[in-house]
Amino acid sequence: MSLARWSVYEELSLIRIILFILGTVFFVRISRRALANPGTHGFYRFFVFEGLLSLILLNYPYWFRDPFSPLHLFSWFLLLVSILFVIQSVLMLKQRGGHAQRAEMPANYSFENTVHVVEEGLYRYIRHPMYSSLLFLGWGAFLKHVTPVNIGLIVVVSVFLIVVAKVEECENVRFFGAAYVDYRQRTKMFIPWVF
Repeated sequence: MSLARWSVYEELSLIRIILFILGTVFFVRISRRALANPGTHGFYRFFVFEGLLSLILLNYPYWFRDPFSPLHLFSWFLLLVSILFVIQSVLMLKQRGGHAQRAEMPANYSFENTVHVVEEGLYRYIRHPMYSSLLFLGWGAFLKHVTPVNIGLIVVVSVFLIVVAKVEECENVRFFGAAYVDYRQRTKMFIPWVF
C-alpha cells in the first residue's frame, strides 16, 4: 500500500473511531436511565444501538461502491423500508397511543408511554415496527460489505432485537393485561405475516 493511500486509510479509521466515540456518548446519554435498570427493554436496546453504529461505521466506505449491484439494491430497499417503518410507527404511536407517565417504567422514552394498545397502520400486522426498522437498518448496512466481523455483528444485533422485543412484551403484558396478550396472538413480531 502506498504511503499516500495508507494516510487516507489512517484518516478514515481515525474518523470512524471518533464517530464511534461520539455515537456511544450520545447513546449512553439517551439511554442512561435504561442502563441503570438492567431488567428493562431499554437496557438491551442500548446494545442494539451500539451494534448498528458499528455496522454503519465499518461499512460506510462501501455504501456507494457498485451501488446498483443486486446485493446493494436489496440493501437500499431494506434501508428505505427502515425509514418508512420508523416514520409510520412513530406517527401511529403519537396519534393513537395516548400518553401517560409510567412510574414503574422510568427508563422509557416519553413516546413509549402509551395508554392504549395501538392496532392501526403497521401495528395491525406487527407488534414492534420500530424494532423492525432497526432490524432492516442493520441488515441493510450489513449487506453493503459482508465480512466475518459484520456477520458476527448482525447476528448479535438481531439476537439483541429479539431480546428487547421479548422483554418489552413482558412489560406490556403487565401494563395492558389481556388486551396485549390478545394483540400478541394476532400479530407477528417484526415482519408482517412472517416473523
